[in-house]
Amino acid sequence: MIRLVVGLGNPGKEYERTRHNAGFWFVERFAQANGVVLRKDPKFKALVGKTAGGAWLLLPQSFMNLSGQPVQMLAGFFRIKPEEVLVVHDELDFPPGTVRLKQGGGIAGHNGLKDISQRLATHEYWRLRLGVGKPPAGSEGGDYVLQKPPAEERAAIDAAIEKSLALMPQILAGDFQSAMNKLHTEPEKKDPPKKEVPVKEPEKAPEPQKAGGLLKSLFSKK
Repeated sequence: MIRLVVGLGNPGKEYERTRHNAGFWFVERFAQANGVVLRKDPKFKALVGKTAGGAWLLLPQSFMNLSGQPVQMLAGFFRIKPEEVLVVHDELDFPPGTVRLKQGGGIAGHNGLKDISQRLATHEYWRLRLGVGKPPAGSEGGDYVLQKPPAEERAAIDAAIEKSLALMPQILAGDFQSAMNKLHTEPEKKDPPKKEVPVKEPEKAPEPQKAGGLLKSLFSKK
């Protein structure tokens, strides 16, 4: 089961709509949907809340590359194991709209994950990876994630968040395989129904007039 849900991002108005804050977006919406108020806790250097079911919600306020310290402190204080932690973060390897759930694995240069792994001394926590797309050619990943996504991309990320939120009861309960099956299965794209074109019946050729009738009409008196 999951006892701690961590959203990754950077604090401050200038960062709140950037791609790197996708983890913040998720936890904020999860908290709102469950009536949880996230309050600043100086002890943990984070915004902290707790669901009615007992799961802790955490938004580190120590900037991305120091995300591990709040996670380590809260997890240590409440004796939460790494496998009971879910970290929600932006993922460059997936396009906007794609979301994946996994435990452990590589961190692909993500500074927030890097610090959490170092602080917990393991990669074996759970991760909800929200795709934000790859940077265009010639752009640095660090610059790309600190930019605001265009409206179409943001809408796709929001749709992935909604899809994930619907499965949070299963994830929190530890039913990871069922959640992964639903998250990782893309809906089938059905071709639009083809319109039936009415078939026209061939026009009947006019019946040829008899020779006698034709001559009669030509020479008849008016």
